[in-house]
Order: sequence, then C-alpha cells, then structure tokens
Amino acid sequence: MLSKLKMHSLNKVDDNIKKIGALFPNCVTERKNDAGEVEYAIDFDMLKQELSSVVVEGKEERYQFTWPDKKKSILAANAPISDTLRPCREESVDFDNTQNLYIEGDNFAVLKLLQETYLGKIKMIYIDPPYNTGNDFVYNDDFAESAEEYLAHSGQFDEEGNRLVPNTESNGRFHTDWLNMVYPRLKLAKDLLTDDGVILVSIGDKELRNLQAVMDEIFGANNQVCCFVWKSRAKPTNAGNARFRPQKVAEYVLVYSKSDPETQFYNVVPAKERTYPHEDELGQFRTTTILTSNRGTFRRETMRFESHGYTPNEDFRWKAGKETIDRLYETNHMYISEDGVPMEKKYAHEESDPLYPIYTFMDTDLSGTAESGKAELGRLVGKQHGFDTVKPVQLIKYLLQTFAGKDDIILDFFSGSATTAQAIMEQNAEDNGKRRYILVQIAEECDSNGEAYKSGYKNICEIGKERIRRAGAKIKEENGMMAQNLDTGFRVLKLDSSNMKDVYYNPDEYEVSMVESLTDNIKEDRTPEDLLFQVMLDLGVLLSSKIEETTIAGKRVFNVADGFLIACFDELVTEETITAIAKQKPYYFVMRDSSMATDSVATNFEQIFATYSPDTVRKVL
Repeated sequence: MLSKLKMHSLNKVDDNIKKIGALFPNCVTERKNDAGEVEYAIDFDMLKQELSSVVVEGKEERYQFTWPDKKKSILAANAPISDTLRPCREESVDFDNTQNLYIEGDNFAVLKLLQETYLGKIKMIYIDPPYNTGNDFVYNDDFAESAEEYLAHSGQFDEEGNRLVPNTESNGRFHTDWLNMVYPRLKLAKDLLTDDGVILVSIGDKELRNLQAVMDEIFGANNQVCCFVWKSRAKPTNAGNARFRPQKVAEYVLVYSKSDPETQFYNVVPAKERTYPHEDELGQFRTTTILTSNRGTFRRETMRFESHGYTPNEDFRWKAGKETIDRLYETNHMYISEDGVPMEKKYAHEESDPLYPIYTFMDTDLSGTAESGKAELGRLVGKQHGFDTVKPVQLIKYLLQTFAGKDDIILDFFSGSATTAQAIMEQNAEDNGKRRYILVQIAEECDSNGEAYKSGYKNICEIGKERIRRAGAKIKEENGMMAQNLDTGFRVLKLDSSNMKDVYYNPDEYEVSMVESLTDNIKEDRTPEDLLFQVMLDLGVLLSSKIEETTIAGKRVFNVADGFLIACFDELVTEETITAIAKQKPYYFVMRDSSMATDSVATNFEQIFATYSPDTVRKVL
C-alpha cells in the first residue's frame, strides 16, 4: 500500500505525549487544534497530581532553575520543521565512499533533522559553543529577545517606568540569550546519544555554573561524569598589566553521560616506551627518586618522618605518606642507593597495562594550549584565518581516547575551525580506528575587512572544510601505506528549505483551481539527489550510507545501503522499471506521486509488489 512521506522532522511534542501516555494513560486527553481537528493532548493538572504524593491545589515554591522565555525554548525544541539537507558534491571529498559528514547550517534546525536518522547512534558529542562575552549571538532563534523586551519581561523597571539596571551588558539579558541559545540544542542532542554515550562541553568560567544547571536538568545531576580543568594557556596574556590580579589560564570541559553514571571510562593512550635496566627476583625494573624538595613553599616537616632507619635531611622530604613508604620498603619496591638516596623500583610487569586513570586536571603537556591550537590551524590554512581562539588537536584526541571507541560516531555541532575532524583522522591513523564524524557549522560570514576574507574565505565553513582537506592530505602523506585505507573524505550537506512546495504541507490553503495549476509538488530547482536525501532523513537512513545509481528501463534509480532503500523520482515510470525494482526486494521503495506512465501501471503496481516483494514498504512524495 502506497502512503505519503511526511517530509518534516520528528514532532517531539507528539512523541513526548506518547511516552507520557504509556506511563499515565489517564493524563492523555483530547482537544481541538486551530484547524478544528481533534488531537491528543496532556491534562497537566492530572499529570501534576500523578507526580505528587499530596493533593495539588495551587502553585508551590520549589527548587528550580529558570529564566525568561525558558518555556519558549522548550517549545521550540519540540516543534517540527520541514527543512531539509541538500548534498553538495562539488565541495565534498570522496563523496561516494566517505563515512564523514560536514553539515552547513544552523545547528538548531540540523539537530532536529537528525532526530530520527541518528536517534541513539552517537557515542560522543563534543561541542565548544560560543562563550558568553556580553554580545549577541549569530544563532537568532525565535525566542531571542531584545534588551528592551528582556527588561520589560523581567520586571527591571520601577513604578514610573525607569530602568533599574544601568548597563545591559552586566545584567541578566545576556545570560538569558545564552541559555535560550544553548538549552534547546542540548535537549535535542541528548536523544542522539547511545545509552552509554557522553556529551562534553567546553566552557569558560562565566557560564560554567549555568551550564552545569542546564546539564543537570537535561541529563540529570547523577549523570555528571566529571568537570575537566584544562590549562588552556601556558602563561597569562596580560600578567604585566595586572600584577596582583588572578590571571585566567584555565577553561573547563563538563562531561555528562546519557543514562549510565556508572559507565567506566579509560584513557587508551599506550604507555610511553620505557627501559628497565635493572633486574631482581621480582623482575626487570627502573628507578625513580622518592624524595622531593623541602624548601620554601614546599616545606612540610610532617613529611620528614623516619622509615626503616632512614630520615630525610632538612632540605628534603618524602613524596608520600608514612604508610605508603613503609609498604614500599616491605614489598621490596624501595632501596637505598650507593649515594645514600632512597629510590623506588618501578617494575616492567606492573607498568605494562596501557589503561591509566583519568585525571580531571589536563595540563599543557597532555592536551595542548589555545595558543598551540591557533598555530596548528595557521600552519594548515594560513596564519590570517581570523579565529581568536582554537581548541588544540591534542585536547580533542585525549578526549577521544578516553570516551570514544574505534568504531564510534562523534558529533560536533559547533565545529568552528573543524579541529574535531582533524583529531579524529589523526587518532584513526594512529590506532587504525574507524571513527566517523558529523560536523555542523553555521555559515557565519568572515569580516569583509579581515585577513581571512582577503585570503579568499567568505565564511568560517570554507575555512573548516579547507582545513579538513589539507589535514587529511598531510596525514596520508606522513603515514604512507599505513594510511592507505584511512577515510579523509567528507560528504557536504547544506541546510535548506524543503524540496516540496507549500501546497504539499498546507493543501487546505489552496483552492482547487490553484492546485490544478501546480503540475508538480516539488520545487523546480531541486534535483533527484536532493529528494533522495530528504527521503533518507524522513526514513531514518544514515546520511553517510552508500549510494549507487543505476538506470532501469531508461529511468534513474537510486540504491541506498545495499538495497535497504530504492528510489526513483523520474516521471512516466513503466511496469518494467517497477517490476525490476520489486524483484530486488528493498525494505523501502519511494517514488513521486502520480509519476506512473499510465493508469494500467498504477493499477498493477500493488500486484507487482505483492508478487515479488510483499514486505516492501512503499512510499510516495
């Protein structure tokens, strides 16, 4: 039976109503919508009572985290859209074979479009959202509000209408803007994670507490994994100008799991090569000193205790407490050298495990710095790239090594200069991994007076894509035959309005005479491949799936994911084409509405599939 594709993103409200209805059937009611049609809705008074152990009579004070227009941001996250993603072969690299995606467009809409296709499929999300600098964002969602609107909405006027706050950049408006920008995106992102998936968010200290409150609400406070402190600068940038002020040299990476706070993570960085020049009855070992300085600020007299006849002199102290030092002696892990210095034995068999504890402080030698990240980008695309801050590849690689397996999908929906893509390619080259990425970035224009624009980059997406191209080529060159099968390509998709004309979604708004004049419900500038990707989104087919194009009886036919989906968008399709497709037994078959060559083909369509592939799901658009 042929049925119409809905051709819009998942309606999260309908989905949430179903979930609540499964738990509390008595909370589901009916109402008439604006069109006079009956639809399901939630009886919120009943739901409140179901979730309370006492009689609910009115509003009660309770702990909550809120801000102006929070409800609008929730509503916006749940509302469906009819946009689509259009492929762009000319800007892609190895379009037909790559498993990586670079999506150009506002990530709010893109996250909605990915809801069905990548539901529960992303193992790790890393994002570096815009920090709150007291300025407006390029992500102008419908619930954003002006300074005047914020002030009026939040009651910051006295009885005579005078403003109570002197400076909009120091009041809550910019916190509101930032929260309304990030909240619905995180809400959408959660559903994309696997059950054991994690999300990592880079953030500065200005919005750290707000971000943690948002993440607690969306993911659950119990699902916080950790908060990394990343030493992002080797030294302060303005120490000479503010000698006695605290100098910021750190940023943060907040980590939450989707549903399993007990998930075990390991740093899979292999142990550094070490030599073990000594040997005794326990095996080969190397030695390190167990003493440290006891001078100046390092002085701790309580660490100058006696152990097995040895007490450090006043210039030195033990590195560990007495219990630990005594145990090292007793287990033959310590001895006094010929120079009279206590030395710890590090045995090879005890250091062979490549899995190390994950420490939440990331120093510069472990994860690089903001300066090194900026330099890395400059070496690839030119120093005048226009980015003030760039995350280093080393930082992202460390997070990948800790939180993502070799075959996982990683999503970055604030991709910026595409550091994440380079980090994934480098890590795959090092450990023969098959990690795949989805990068999303809005095409924010470069300053027309800036050096990046003068160098030929019109927007930051162009910089990101060029970085991936050059980084991929460099990695392959440096790794030679070892990188022969490394995926350094990416499939470019661009956010656009639906391929369908408005009559497809709102037929009631058109008179019969108008509809008859529309010979096609598809926009004239759209290609068959455009239609294919909107169908893939609608049916939940991975956007990186293999696509093969063939000709059957003169008609262009797409075979996606080895026959999972077969589509033909040509007109005047004959029985010969329909029969050949049915014999391939696809799971889905999609064609344009009223595209069959004759009434006879339309009449025999169901019989053909009933004969050769009765289980195929048939759809039209």
